Amino acid sequence: MANKKERLQKVIAQSGLTSRRKAEKLITDGKVKVNNRLVTELGTRVSLTDEVTVDGIPLEKERKVYFVLYKPREYITAVSDDRGRKTVIDLMNNVPERIYPVGRLDYQSSGILLLTNDGSFAHKLMHPKFEVGKQYIVKIEGIMPKEKQMQLLDGVRDENDLLKVSRYNVKQVDRKKRNMILEVTLHEGKNRHLRRLFAALGHPVDKLKREKYGFLSLGNLQPGEYRALTRKEVHDLLNLVDKNK
Repeated sequence: MANKKERLQKVIAQSGLTSRRKAEKLITDGKVKVNNRLVTELGTRVSLTDEVTVDGIPLEKERKVYFVLYKPREYITAVSDDRGRKTVIDLMNNVPERIYPVGRLDYQSSGILLLTNDGSFAHKLMHPKFEVGKQYIVKIEGIMPKEKQMQLLDGVRDENDLLKVSRYNVKQVDRKKRNMILEVTLHEGKNRHLRRLFAALGHPVDKLKREKYGFLSLGNLQPGEYRALTRKEVHDLLNLVDKNK
């Protein structure tokens, strides 16, 4: 909607000019005008029809972009890292827009990850009430008996979180090497959800890969590779969210 209003600092950040935190400082420092009027209040909201200038230069509206990345292991799902570790943004060559990950995938895990500069799109996909399913392949230590497998569905309490999966399927049992491979689906992902869940059941995760995000899969992507989502894929993801409202 053309008249929908957003917070001024969010609009500045989404233009790709700077981060939201730095945009807030620009506003409070008196560097920002809306329709040629100086604005210093952080709560100010603007619409698409408003002209925003920073230091007298009109703000350019950044186009919305959407990507799917095959995240390798040992990359941080973040824009930057104060410990100097590699981030998923380091893999996004030739993307001039200020993109960020949709949700997270922990350091030692690999698989499908979405990135965008569309805050509304990211919020809808990450919010648990919209129930976008994510499918993982998990290799665990030991052979999990059937009664423990049922606890995957019932849930386990850990640090005040109820950790569980929506569905699971045993793919492989290697009694000689004493490990198992399972396919599991989550609709809500807490921090290190699957690693904590399996560890609580006495079967630490050896390897973890996210294979699907909703209907999206990795396809022919190799670790570290990415591609832009098609308009239809973006549209279908939003339709999937709307169905689950």
